[in-house]
Amino acid sequence: MKKIVLLAAICIFFQGMLFAENDTTEVNNWKYEGFFSQQLNQVSFSHWVAGGENSFASTSVANLGAEYQKERITWENRLEMAYGIIKLEDSPTRKNEDRIDLLSKFGRTVSPNLSTSALLNFRSQFDKGFDYPNDSVVVSRFMAPGYLILALGMDYKPWESLSIFFSPATGKFTFVRDQDLADRGAYGVEPAEFDEEGNKISDGSNVKSEFGAMLGITFRREILENVRLSTRLELFNDYTDDKDQSWRYIDVNWEVNLNMKVNRYITATAGFHMIYDHDIPVPKVDEEGEEYFGRKVQLKQMFGVGLSYSF
Repeated sequence: MKKIVLLAAICIFFQGMLFAENDTTEVNNWKYEGFFSQQLNQVSFSHWVAGGENSFASTSVANLGAEYQKERITWENRLEMAYGIIKLEDSPTRKNEDRIDLLSKFGRTVSPNLSTSALLNFRSQFDKGFDYPNDSVVVSRFMAPGYLILALGMDYKPWESLSIFFSPATGKFTFVRDQDLADRGAYGVEPAEFDEEGNKISDGSNVKSEFGAMLGITFRREILENVRLSTRLELFNDYTDDKDQSWRYIDVNWEVNLNMKVNRYITATAGFHMIYDHDIPVPKVDEEGEEYFGRKVQLKQMFGVGLSYSF
């Protein structure tokens, strides 16, 4: 199932390329870019008095882009994929990076810097994730969670490197296609109902639907020679949220990536990812050491050096 969905996404992403091959008059209307990176890290010790732990890590990254522009029509597409594993001493192999992010934005220009646009964004991961060190409790898998955003709005581009997209009509769908996770109410879906004896009365929901407004800001530019910065900030507010002062519960998804080219085939990359969603419970520990679920900012930082290829 994972391979079928991924193949379908890639086919949709590059359908413009196929059209261009059939009609040579359209070739110059497309622009393509791509970045591939393979990072490896290995540490081994033998009779090392200061101590240490053998480890091996590998991360594969593929970022692809295709943009179509003809007269007043624009169509931007980006597919970002990453998968990484890490092996520590005698511990089982674990994943330390896993993402699928497909973004497609179709627009029609109404002024030199302003377009009416429709946006589609799909995000998920390839593989299972576990509640380490417990590798028997699954906390994520493909489409658990999966996110789909559909939005209609205006796209303002004061410069080629900057896009500010605002949509007053945005649908956000959270999928949890794992019934055990859905029953626990993971990722904000409605949990299952149980009777006093713990017997399940009804299944947890596999889909959560929200309707609201979204602001998306994207910036991509070479800020120094051989140093490229890309950042994307998404803010979403649910109109249907009945909480008081719902503006306090704005969902935040912010990514920053820096690619520093050492030479033609070696690149250093650094990344930062922050997520805040009030509907997603995060495990926390109180002062007495008891675990409970609360709301918290999720943070991820990355740095690596490896072989790369771009076009």
